Amino acid sequence: MRYIKDKQMSFPDLADWVISQTLKAGADDCKVSLSKRRTVEINYRDRKPEVIKEATTQGLYLEVFANNRYAGQSTPDFRRSTLETFVTDLIASAGIMEEDPFRTLPDPKYYEGRSTVDLQLADPDYDRLTPEERHEMTKSVEEACLNQGGDKVISVEAGEYDESYEEFIRSSNGFEGSFQSTYCNVGASMTAQDEGDRRPAGYNYIGCRYRGDLPPLEEIGSEAARRTLDLMVGKKIATTKIPIILLNRGAGRVLNGLMSPMSAGSIQQKRSFLADKKGKPIGSKLLTIIDDPFIPRGLGSRYYDGDGFPARKRDLIAEGTVNEFLVNWYYSRKLEWEPTSGSISNLLIPPGTRSLEEIIRDLNRCILITDYIGGNSNSTTGDFSVGVIGKLYEKGNFVQNVAEMNIADNHMSFWNKLVEVANDPYIYSQARFPSLVIDDVVVAGI
Repeated sequence: MRYIKDKQMSFPDLADWVISQTLKAGADDCKVSLSKRRTVEINYRDRKPEVIKEATTQGLYLEVFANNRYAGQSTPDFRRSTLETFVTDLIASAGIMEEDPFRTLPDPKYYEGRSTVDLQLADPDYDRLTPEERHEMTKSVEEACLNQGGDKVISVEAGEYDESYEEFIRSSNGFEGSFQSTYCNVGASMTAQDEGDRRPAGYNYIGCRYRGDLPPLEEIGSEAARRTLDLMVGKKIATTKIPIILLNRGAGRVLNGLMSPMSAGSIQQKRSFLADKKGKPIGSKLLTIIDDPFIPRGLGSRYYDGDGFPARKRDLIAEGTVNEFLVNWYYSRKLEWEPTSGSISNLLIPPGTRSLEEIIRDLNRCILITDYIGGNSNSTTGDFSVGVIGKLYEKGNFVQNVAEMNIADNHMSFWNKLVEVANDPYIYSQARFPSLVIDDVVVAGI
């Protein structure tokens, strides 16, 4: 592992020095996080480079606990002469905070049991990626989008972004964690000429840990154009109650409304409609949501969470029943609950057996929801509303593109109407959801 050096100090040595200085300056406990990130970004417009950026940043984040008070602050300056003042100033800041006896480092027993499985978070070929290859990737995506869009294209912007990241964390009570990761994202956005002055804009960006896991670049660019052209002549239809299908890549937009109410913070602060629902059904038996941190190369895969708790696989919702809340250390103490983890890694819904095409063919009339506009979800009541864009089908045949329509419902009723799960999980996301069929949804239009 490579480390940023300050007078020959490795990340572990620097962390030890900071912890020593912090305890000497009067802290009861502390935790130091050290990181380094390198990013490269290239954007093309009209077949010419518009943005070319490369940056390397470093950061130190220090949390201090003193006399039942807490403070945390970051700095990019790793010089020990500067850090001495940084430490004393942070402890002084903690001293003026209100007392909070619940704000402590976790009991070290919760650090035990971390997996050593290789999650393949860092692409071994990342350093071999050349500037020329980055430009060629971007140009290939742009060209494919332009070709697919044809004479409807007003403009296309294509981009490539990649990064490498490394982290080292150590606390004064025994936690230590480190990892390296890489990420690559390629895609394009397109604006098209529609009827009159309508100019629909669509996009397709794909990200993954390993560059070699990207789909063919031509496919990425062509899909950006297809998604834009699917917005052409999009019109409202009369308000109707109809089966809808949440397309896999966007299903998380609605499902996210279940995550915040599952957090212990929302529950403790009386802002969760799920507070009394543990062990109770809230949706169809087809609704199972799994938090899985161990997917090789997964965008949310991890060894530990923000508290230092070892990652573990868990069923948050099992066959429609709330199985586990998101409980971090701080709110576990406030609620007097056993901590789990206050955050999520990769979210999965087990796929069904039929393809999206088969499902559409067997539905008499349905709307495939392909994108969203705005929206909100109330974690206290469960009410949500979201603008939708999609495609209307009748007896398996495409009828028209629909736009500027709205869905308003309550999560407690909406997820009970889940009637089928497709076999197409979207893998280029932390939310690896398949397409979801929801019956009898009121879609508001004209």
